[in-house]
Amino acid sequence: MFMVAFMNGRAFAKAWEQGWNSHDLDVIMSHYREDIVFRSKKAIPLVGKGEIKGKQNLLDYWAAALKLQPDLKFLVQEIFEGHNMLVISYLNHRDVLAAETLYFDDKGQVYQAGACHSADEN
Repeated sequence: MFMVAFMNGRAFAKAWEQGWNSHDLDVIMSHYREDIVFRSKKAIPLVGKGEIKGKQNLLDYWAAALKLQPDLKFLVQEIFEGHNMLVISYLNHRDVLAAETLYFDDKGQVYQAGACHSADEN
């Protein structure tokens, strides 16, 4: 089933942005399956690896990350829709350009995701 059949990409990105800007982990995590696999090199300093498996582990990582960045905010720039997937590009509170790629199952839940950040940030 094509993702847009049950969810509008722009609406999802708006909800995603609002969840992150609220720092409400229940809202943020509501989009993800229990068996989520998330990849980001930003996770390495906090959890020792760039791949996080499982919703509870992802919750723990994001809780720790939010404590370190209490002023974290995202501003969505572009939304790219694909077959059962979205790429959301955004600026963070430090004006760093980033993109999150999200893969959806047929119920609209994210089972795989990854974040990339501008190479200029490194």
